[in-house]
Formats: sequence, C-alpha cells, structure tokens
Amino acid sequence: MIELFPEGFEELERSGGLELAAYTDAAGEERLWHFFGTGEGADVEADWEDRWRSFHRPIRVGRLWVGPPWETPPGDALAVVVDPGRAFGTGAHPTTRLCLELLQELEPGSLVDVGCGSGVLTVAAALLGHAPVLGVDIEPPSIVATRENAARNGVDLEVQLVGPDDRLPAAQAAVANISIEAVRAVPRRVEAQTLITSGYFLSETPDLEGYERVDRRSHYGWAADLHHQA
Repeated sequence: MIELFPEGFEELERSGGLELAAYTDAAGEERLWHFFGTGEGADVEADWEDRWRSFHRPIRVGRLWVGPPWETPPGDALAVVVDPGRAFGTGAHPTTRLCLELLQELEPGSLVDVGCGSGVLTVAAALLGHAPVLGVDIEPPSIVATRENAARNGVDLEVQLVGPDDRLPAAQAAVANISIEAVRAVPRRVEAQTLITSGYFLSETPDLEGYERVDRRSHYGWAADLHHQA
C-alpha cells in the first residue's frame, strides 16, 4: 500500500484481519488494478462501493467540521459536508487538516484553491467568509465533485477545469494542497498576497520565489506552510 499510495491510506481493524482504504485519482486507480492484474492481490469484494463509507469519518478542526452526508455535525461548528465520489479529498488526510487550520487564520478575501479535489478547502473557504472563491483542478471528476459539494453546502463559488500550466486569476490568497513540484509552480500561475501550501512531507521545503515563509505546521510527518509576498 505504501508503494501504491505514497500519499497515504487508512486502515481499519476487522475480525480476522485488517482492511485498508486509499483515496486516490485515476493514476492511483490504474496502479491498483495493475497490481491486481499481476495476481499478487486479492479480488475486490462485491460490496466495495458501500463498504468504503466506513473509512469516511468526520473530523473537527477549530471552527470547522468536515464529514460525509450520513453523519450529523455538531451545532457549534461550520459544517463542510463532503461526499468525495470519484475525487480525492475527504478532509481526513493530515495535509487537508493543516490547510484547514491555516485557512481559519486568514482575513476573509478573494481566494483561489489550486487543485480543489473534492472541494473540501474550497467549500471551507467560502463558509469562512472568503469571496469570491475559485476552485480549479486538472481532473474533470474533481470539478464535478466540487460543484456538487458546493451545492450540498449552499455556498456560492466558481469551479473551473484548467491545464497544469494555465495562468490563474489574481486573488488575495491562494491555497494549494498538491504535490511539491506543483506547489513550486504556483507563484508563476497566480498572483496572491498570501499562499497556503501543502501536500508534501515535513522533510520537504518549497522555497517559493517572491514569498517568505511565516508559519509551518506539521502532522504525522506531513507539512503545510503559510507564505506572505516578500
């Protein structure tokens, strides 16, 4: 599982064994089926489409609660109700939690979510008062999932399918929970006074041209950074 899904996976103890679940993209799905095709893995059980829900558990990060539609949020939280569908992002990954922490420390303003996935950070930003909010991704399933989750939470935001090198609209803040290589390209793609970046290990440090790091958070070996324009 570490080799197939280095971005992370979850485990759940079952009677007589251990169940593993990974949330990934089309490339990860291809790796998984290639592995099964070698005969090294077991067949996926027929009810996998329902059983994956047991891994999608709610989390609380400050004022924010992130959870699936079949869970009930507490009354004192800003609820981000997310059904990931075929897009990556349930809120449980350490990098998402770290970004949610840092988002709550920003003054509300215009914001771009670079690599919106299932829309956890995009929707959370809108609920926190950021406006206008734009979520972009290179994967069509992410666009569909983010739009559906925005509607589910009753927030007004824009979602666009973009290319990996497309220039993005300027904003007061941008958040990018993506790969370290993609994070390093963000300053060339979007003009923003503040950047929140994550998606990489604590051992990795993205030095971004034109920005200075003012805060770093870590959780379970993953890191997130807050940058201000120099």
